[in-house]
Amino acid sequence: MVAMGAVDGDLRDNLVQVSFAVIAVLSRVAAEQDLSLTQLRMLGILRDREPTMAELATYLGLERSTVSGLIDRAVQRGLVRKNTHPADGRSVRVSLSPQARRLESGIIADIGELIVPLTGRLSASEQKRLTDLLAKVLAR
Repeated sequence: MVAMGAVDGDLRDNLVQVSFAVIAVLSRVAAEQDLSLTQLRMLGILRDREPTMAELATYLGLERSTVSGLIDRAVQRGLVRKNTHPADGRSVRVSLSPQARRLESGIIADIGELIVPLTGRLSASEQKRLTDLLAKVLAR
């Protein structure tokens, strides 16, 4: 039996290998859109929320100054918009631009297509179980 808090070696190794495979897919899709992996992550975060710059820095695990430059470059490319927060004029919220929303479905389709080799060997019920397990792992 594995001690509480310890991770089974096979589980650890397989999670790492899967993460490498997923990162390779995301990196390829990002490169095809002339984006960095971090920019793709940012766009993914912004799909369903409009965080402040500070919140975005936390989501990305980056310093605020780094995120500020990332956002400025994305604004120049027309991918995001900066909006003053209505309740606090000092706070800036970041959202996807219409141009980024148009790219979104293609990016999602490309990721889905490139993930098939990873998931295609699983039956529909295995895919559902994996989905449920991953949701549990990612729950906060």
